[in-house]
Amino acid sequence: MAESMKGLHRSYRCAEVNSKNIGETVTMMGWTNKSRNKGGIVFVDLRDRTGLLQVIFEEKDCGSEFFEKASGIRSEDVLAVTGVIEKRSGAVNENLATGEIELRAKSLRILSQSDVLPFPIEENSKTKEELRLKYRYLDLRRPDIQNKIMLRSKVMRVVRDFLCDEGFLEIETPVLCKSTPEGARDYLVPSRVHPGTFYALPQSPQLFKQLLMVSGYDRYFQIAKCFRDEDLRADRQPEFTQIDMELSFVDIDDVLDVNERLLKKVFKECIDYDITLPLPRMSWQEAMDRFGSDKPDTRFGMELIDISDVVKDCGFAVFTGAIAAGGSVRGITIKGQAEMPRKKIDAWTDMAKGSGAKGLAYLALLPDGSFKSSFAKFMTEDELKAIAEKMQAEPGDMMFFVSDSNKIVWNVLGQLRCELAEALELIDKNKFNLLWVIDFPLLEWSDEENRFKAMHHPFTMPMEEDWGNIDSDPGSVRAKAYDIVINGYEAGGGSVRIHLDDVQEKMFEVLGFTKEQAMERFGFLLTAFKYGVPPHAGLAYGLDRLVMLLSGTDNIREVIAFPKVKDASDLMCNAPDVVDEKQLEELYLKTVPVEEE
Repeated sequence: MAESMKGLHRSYRCAEVNSKNIGETVTMMGWTNKSRNKGGIVFVDLRDRTGLLQVIFEEKDCGSEFFEKASGIRSEDVLAVTGVIEKRSGAVNENLATGEIELRAKSLRILSQSDVLPFPIEENSKTKEELRLKYRYLDLRRPDIQNKIMLRSKVMRVVRDFLCDEGFLEIETPVLCKSTPEGARDYLVPSRVHPGTFYALPQSPQLFKQLLMVSGYDRYFQIAKCFRDEDLRADRQPEFTQIDMELSFVDIDDVLDVNERLLKKVFKECIDYDITLPLPRMSWQEAMDRFGSDKPDTRFGMELIDISDVVKDCGFAVFTGAIAAGGSVRGITIKGQAEMPRKKIDAWTDMAKGSGAKGLAYLALLPDGSFKSSFAKFMTEDELKAIAEKMQAEPGDMMFFVSDSNKIVWNVLGQLRCELAEALELIDKNKFNLLWVIDFPLLEWSDEENRFKAMHHPFTMPMEEDWGNIDSDPGSVRAKAYDIVINGYEAGGGSVRIHLDDVQEKMFEVLGFTKEQAMERFGFLLTAFKYGVPPHAGLAYGLDRLVMLLSGTDNIREVIAFPKVKDASDLMCNAPDVVDEKQLEELYLKTVPVEEE
């Protein structure tokens, strides 16, 4: 029978007491992590978000009524225990913050009783994630999850304190906005008051924060909810949180400086990790050439090497054909893996094909100096030696190669090097490598739409020295854009914004917008820019992804209190769900059944 806590007041959280509290009478409250009845004595591990405290019930101390009640305690019952803090009578538990003490109970109230659990509340749970997310409120009791959620809270506090001290103002921007579909799909919200019209949930506060710079607020930040209706991955969610900022009268170096100092403070205060400033900077082109990715993981080597010049005249048509078509042949060297079994080579080949390659060529430099290769019969011994030399291979090393367009070669080898490093345990998981990737292309060509698209967004400032090429060679123009990369993840990114009318007008023209279309989509911003706009720049971090990295997990759902799964549904709330016909009528909406193929 559950009891009231009337008249009781919690003295401390479970792990807030220590040997300094010995002799003190306290009232402690929490959940039953574990209960052990040893006959004349009952041991209970009381748990809250701070940790565990061992409680001892003996009839001689608490009386028969309370002892009988303690004998019936079950896992996850919520307790209020009054007693005296004592030195632990048994062996000290060095794994617990409270391992030197225990609470000798004098009285007990069971504030709430728990039904039988659908799964045990334990760290590093082996229970299927789908079941845990259905009962997320129980999953959130796990100490390892609670530590991640508390880390998230700490990161937010440190960020707020730092940015406020740096003269930033925290300003909220609207959640119901106008749809500007130039990026991912918008989540749309129908208007009841204006039939047939829709709001969009913000993909970012981009336009509003630029308007705040027009309004003279100089330095803005917000921890903002954002929404994108796109396919999910392990490190993505349909609703996510950004640490968003914008600054006036700045250029690239100013933005990078304040953010490097922010990151140093976050890493030190939140996980006691020292990062060295200034952070290294790498151009987009160098990142793609060396790592096949604009978010390179630099904690290990296995960098891409271009062997096109070595094989351009060889007898292997797969290589020469790719080069003749304007592509390249590049490879990675895997140290000590020359005798990799064929079964594993085939598995890596399948992975490469799944990433877009037509195949994966290999060359093994065996320990005795001889070669084993998928293309050896098309080449001379000297050509094989020249390849191995270019690849910096030593006896015992394996080399993998991809030949195709640069885009495919980069993508396949970029993924392959990361998966190989993971499989071969080449990555120091206790290490954080941070760097800026800069000098991105301003535009990227979309084969699907047969036009250039903004690599970041249409308001990104081009490099002044490249702007003269915008008509003759748009793809060569670099952007004043920058991403912060941590251990192979893009943790944040931003750019200097266009504040010049003629540059913005030309940018829209290159993107295929007429003046009318530009005004229709972004008219309120463009109109505002006619009234005096300062040079400005900004950056946004993915808070969820940043906390995921700081906590050492690769599952973003573990750092979000109530996450969605891969089909964007909430297993606990059963959302999305159908609504009443009356609600649809009020919104002038009708659902159309979709026929299954």
